[in-house]
Amino acid sequence: MKKDLIKSIVAFSLLGTMLAGCQEKVDTPVKNTSSDSESTESTEHSHNHSHVHSHDDEKKQEIYSGIFQDDEVEDRELSDWEGDWQSLYPFLLDGILDEVLHKKVETNKDKTFEEYKDYYKVGYETDIERIVIKDNTITFYKNGEGKTGEYKYHGYKILTYESGNRGVRYLFDLVEEVNGVPKHVQFSDHSIYPTKSEHYHIYFGGEEHDTLLNELENWPTYYPSNLSGKEIVEEMNAH
Repeated sequence: MKKDLIKSIVAFSLLGTMLAGCQEKVDTPVKNTSSDSESTESTEHSHNHSHVHSHDDEKKQEIYSGIFQDDEVEDRELSDWEGDWQSLYPFLLDGILDEVLHKKVETNKDKTFEEYKDYYKVGYETDIERIVIKDNTITFYKNGEGKTGEYKYHGYKILTYESGNRGVRYLFDLVEEVNGVPKHVQFSDHSIYPTKSEHYHIYFGGEEHDTLLNELENWPTYYPSNLSGKEIVEEMNAH
């Protein structure tokens, strides 16, 4: 795929890290450089998902932490996020994630438990309790009702933060307008090449991608729907 790289400035400052070390490192304004690869048709690129990346454990951790080079980033298909996903927001409100919060307090000592709780209430907040991704479609569930749209790949954006670390958001566009379905969707899951996602942060709405890239405080986060609250806590504490 032909890659057209562009540069933009996005302001924000880092307020904290995600639970168990996972969060979009975008909160309040500082300098951020962004470049992207754009595609108008998902059929213009193909991925062999059996492709093996020869990264050792240390390199994988660096990528997870946002340390990588531009030429290491690859296009991805929507199938990387295929599955049935549940929002973390209800688990946070119910107190199920309190164990994770307490661990963050003990480990980082940069916020109180109450401060962490408030921070993630803003970060995880969403009324979309479930997302199902299959083939080229995404179904968003609100109050038990699902609405489905077909999406095509739009490319990726590389965001560079003041700390020097970076993140990648993968962009998708709605093919045909459907009432109640977002026109644009962005995924961030700490990976930079084709791989099955284990969890992700998502940004979506009717705004254009450049506007969504400026969303710095709210990053709804999803884990597989077949996991119990206890299993999610174990997954998060394992990082």
